Amino acid sequence: MSRRCELTGIGPMVGHSVSHSNIKTKRRFLPSLKKVKIASEALGQSFSLRISNAALRTLDYKGGLDAFIVKANDDQLSPLAQKIKRQVKAKLAEAA
Repeated sequence: MSRRCELTGIGPMVGHSVSHSNIKTKRRFLPSLKKVKIASEALGQSFSLRISNAALRTLDYKGGLDAFIVKANDDQLSPLAQKIKRQVKAKLAEAA
């Protein structure tokens, strides 16, 4: 399982650990990921996704999974999230 957010696509970054004497050694900055269950109001079911804490805050700000995932780019989403996006778009188009 890769260390990548399923909604935003954020992954590990590379940088330096800098000591007091200014010696730089390579290190990895890993994203803070959480396995959460998120409910889709349009589909009426919940999905278990591994997302970053920043993405979780963004979901609250945007108004839920449906509002976030419809506007998200497909290249950032995981295959499961792309499948959810297709289902949500179909359900919203059916309702309209």
